[in-house]
Amino acid sequence: MASPQRHVVGVDKSETAVKRALERTSELLNKEYFTFEVADFFNWRPLELFDLIFDYTFFCAIDPSMRSAWGSQIGNLLKPDGELIALMFPVDKYEGGPPFAVSPDEYDKVLSPLGFKVVSVEDNDLAIEPRKGKEKLGRWKRNSLHAL
Repeated sequence: MASPQRHVVGVDKSETAVKRALERTSELLNKEYFTFEVADFFNWRPLELFDLIFDYTFFCAIDPSMRSAWGSQIGNLLKPDGELIALMFPVDKYEGGPPFAVSPDEYDKVLSPLGFKVVSVEDNDLAIEPRKGKEKLGRWKRNSLHAL
């Protein structure tokens, strides 16, 4: 995703994860177009807001009681007309976690009150074999009149 037109920022609260990400990406040709930061997502305050946030299964990793805080922080981090793309996993029924089971409706319950409208929800055809049929890609657009 990182390119001269798009600077990408990865955030993780684990110093080890960020260190490994830096090691694994140190030889990439586009390395000047992305950064990784050690930060707690829920308290993170970057200097600039984002046009796009890509949530790669973070929603399913947090306790369901934290999902409304997740939505509020997504709203805090996005520009007024920003977009959210979320890789939803696992989209099936079971108890326990993490990961905790998710559904497009659960995302909508959190995002709709914040002014987000669903653009699309599709099966992830690029899922790895063990996760085929258990992943969806969702896209939400924020209504600029509803910005926080």
